[in-house]
Amino acid sequence: MIHFQNITTAAVKNHILILLFLTLSLTVSSQTKRALTIDDLSAWNRITENIISDDGSFCGFVYEPWDGDPVVRLYDAKGSEKASFPYSSGIRFTSDSRFMIFTITTPKEEIKKLKLKKVKKDDMPVNSLGIFDISRNSTDTIHRIKSFKLPAKWPGWLAYQCEPVKKVSGPDNIQDPDTSSTERRKTVRESDDNGYHLIIRNLNNASSDTVKFVTSYVFAEEAPVLVCSTTGDGKGNGAGVLVIDLDKNRRNEIFNGKGRFRQLTITKDGKRAAFLVSADVKDKSGNEFSLFWWNGSGNARLAANQGTPGIPENWIINENGQLVFGEKSQRLFFGTSPEYKIKDTTVLDEDRPNVDVWHYAEGKLHTVQVIARERDMKKSYTAVFHCDRKTVVQLATPEMPDTRMIDKGDSPDILAFSNLPYQLESMWEGGNTRTDYWLVDIFTGKARKIKENYRARIQPSPAGKYLYWYHSPDSSWYSYDIADGKEYRLTSPSVLPCHNELHDVPDLPPSYPPAGWLKADRAFLISDRYDIWSLDPAAKKDPVNITINGREKKITYNLMNLDPENDYFDPADLQYLSAFDENSKGSAFYSLNLRKKNAPEYLSGGNYQYGRPLKARKGSGIIHTIETFGLFPDYYLSDLSFSGKVQLTNANPGQKEFLWGTAELVRWTSLDGRETEGLLFKPEGFDPSRKYPMIVNFYEKSSSGLFSHRIPEPGRSTIDYHYYTSNGYLVFNPDVHYKDGYPGQSAYNCVIPGIMSLIEKGFVDEKHIGAQGHSWGGYQVAYLATRTDLFAAIESGAPVVNMFSAYGGIRWETGLNRSFQYEHQQSRIGATIWEAPHTYWENSPLFFTDKVNTPILIMANDRDGHVPWYQGIEYFIALRRLGKPAWLLNYSGEPHWPLKHPNKVDFQKRMSQFFAHYLKGEPMPQWMKEGVPATEKDFSLGY
Repeated sequence: MIHFQNITTAAVKNHILILLFLTLSLTVSSQTKRALTIDDLSAWNRITENIISDDGSFCGFVYEPWDGDPVVRLYDAKGSEKASFPYSSGIRFTSDSRFMIFTITTPKEEIKKLKLKKVKKDDMPVNSLGIFDISRNSTDTIHRIKSFKLPAKWPGWLAYQCEPVKKVSGPDNIQDPDTSSTERRKTVRESDDNGYHLIIRNLNNASSDTVKFVTSYVFAEEAPVLVCSTTGDGKGNGAGVLVIDLDKNRRNEIFNGKGRFRQLTITKDGKRAAFLVSADVKDKSGNEFSLFWWNGSGNARLAANQGTPGIPENWIINENGQLVFGEKSQRLFFGTSPEYKIKDTTVLDEDRPNVDVWHYAEGKLHTVQVIARERDMKKSYTAVFHCDRKTVVQLATPEMPDTRMIDKGDSPDILAFSNLPYQLESMWEGGNTRTDYWLVDIFTGKARKIKENYRARIQPSPAGKYLYWYHSPDSSWYSYDIADGKEYRLTSPSVLPCHNELHDVPDLPPSYPPAGWLKADRAFLISDRYDIWSLDPAAKKDPVNITINGREKKITYNLMNLDPENDYFDPADLQYLSAFDENSKGSAFYSLNLRKKNAPEYLSGGNYQYGRPLKARKGSGIIHTIETFGLFPDYYLSDLSFSGKVQLTNANPGQKEFLWGTAELVRWTSLDGRETEGLLFKPEGFDPSRKYPMIVNFYEKSSSGLFSHRIPEPGRSTIDYHYYTSNGYLVFNPDVHYKDGYPGQSAYNCVIPGIMSLIEKGFVDEKHIGAQGHSWGGYQVAYLATRTDLFAAIESGAPVVNMFSAYGGIRWETGLNRSFQYEHQQSRIGATIWEAPHTYWENSPLFFTDKVNTPILIMANDRDGHVPWYQGIEYFIALRRLGKPAWLLNYSGEPHWPLKHPNKVDFQKRMSQFFAHYLKGEPMPQWMKEGVPATEKDFSLGY
């Protein structure tokens, strides 16, 4: 068990003292506070960005309300706020921690006023760039910013482009190129095709240099080098590609000539570069690109184009294929594809039949094809140019179209894979798609198949010695020695159960996420439910439990990778773990010495939820959040001992003005005899001798989030717990344990006895209980309405009520048929409609609508890409036909849930009015009494 430990920061101690004070003076404090309103929720701040400088001396955050403007705030390591910038976001630090760069936006209210004046989009204000010199406490502003880039690991420079100022004439942003005497002189303007002027600024002395008409630019990650492509200014500076040594102030033109440039790239050390160019600037087909590469001196050289040996006949260099150099090898990976088809422009679109032809034997359902059409038309196939041999080898093909690099491109092989032969079955089998795998020789292109029709996601180890995967059919981890071609089974469920023990859908259980690899592929680290295990990838040693006591103490350990630049863990370094206590629901941080056989060492923890750790790249400073239901997840700074925490942010100081609830864990026994957990949220000043209205809200399992804050918001799909507890409601969130084939009954078995156990405690008003759920939760509350009259009101969002029609429907966001959900995933039927029609029938609330005696509020939006919106219509029509009180909210043009802020606010207001009427006896609003006729939609909301 994780024991409570006082955090040695005055800020957190103050939070504890405040909570103790509130406990002792609830009555007095309640009199000085007020209840939250829906409008209050819109003003609540989130922290939408967090960043720590490389040396850990400064941290930056963006505070952003749900409806309002963002603010950048800068803090030092002592917790003092150094500066703040309204209307700003997009924080970056220079690698020497001297400057903070950010984007300055236009206030939303100003944008609204301009829109009301019908100002054209092109005439709207443009963002600016802020450059804050931290030591001098001064800010420089670059107006009309279009783009900017900072080097990742070296300081002193910034590159940016600005939107051109609209002018009829004048020298700025317009150039008159030299032309021959036979050509008419034309003005060249900055544009997407011509490029924009690139300003390269020395941050140390504020000097700058300009390269005109730049179409793309990239900094080297670890060296003071920039590469850019330009269409030329027509006055001595020609079109081409430049490599600029910033320290030496030297431009090296590595390619001279006009063209359309794509996929500009440069290696970390700035010594190799590559790009694609189409010499025909008017060609829009994409069939004319060539690949060029530069080896650090001289001019860029042609590597490949259409017809180069090694590239298949009638194939091209694909402009969408990413260019990647091998980390240490002389290899350049690029993309090829069959020639693009050219549309016949001699036929008008109006004379062309507009028809989609569906075929029963196609792998992809036609709806999936339509959604993926643009991506599929741009598909590229991996090839490699060997810079030392000057040869091209095609690696991927239409039969094995996808690849993964091994050892950052330095391995003699590349992993290729395809699920094309199994796409038809995947439409109803769902995840864990069957796949074929090959290892392809980098030098010859020869492929050797290593797996066929295999249900696993095979990946290469970081150092490239092994492939590894989890095989769901036998719940085991495997490795494959690439050099020797040998496969090893590393685990067996009878010895080491590493499948998800809580898996409860009718499909093969997945594994817990792997923890990672040790340096040089010396060991593979995996997780079971609680512990982390070290596996020998050559299977010569038995698995070793390196966290020792997780299962015994019911603590789940997770290895934290605090250095994202490393894809391995070095056993010479002390490692750090996050931990979750299954009993208390608290969390903690631990350290772990991989060289010793000791249990993890406890550092800090308690009845909180710790999260979002982010470490300084060069220092020991680390920021993370601490939260509870009553404590906003503000950020704290500490070293890697996680002691002496300093609070940095205070995003919502106004929270103290409002009535706030509490959260507690409750337990009961389900109807099928299983101990079940849930969360109960109580109003501030809770009096157990009173009876409170209660809303039941649930999805699947939420009890592990006991200490989650649930940031107040006008939510898109669910009730806001803080709003309802602040307004005198209890909120109950029960866990549900599912049995295949009985999703509705499973919800009933867990939820109803949970409610009854609370009623027995005497503080629940049993005549004023509501229920609310969305999507899967919406289905479950709709099902409960057919089984019990316990609820006085139910809001059911995006519910499936007819599993027969939903089974054959389409998830329009992806184009997938929905059958896999019922056979193998969340809907948990576990059979087809032909195999188990009665099961589909008894789990469909629509067929039992005559049993419903509860008023129902439905939300079903007409652009829902998850649940067909006609499910909500079927439900509403049935309730209406039977004379049951029912309302349907359709937010026109919105998907599975409202995304536009006004729609989210409207939904929350209507839902609060709905529950206030039925659970508190407040007057029924007009929209519930009479509706809002279509003719009144633009004039009255009916509140």
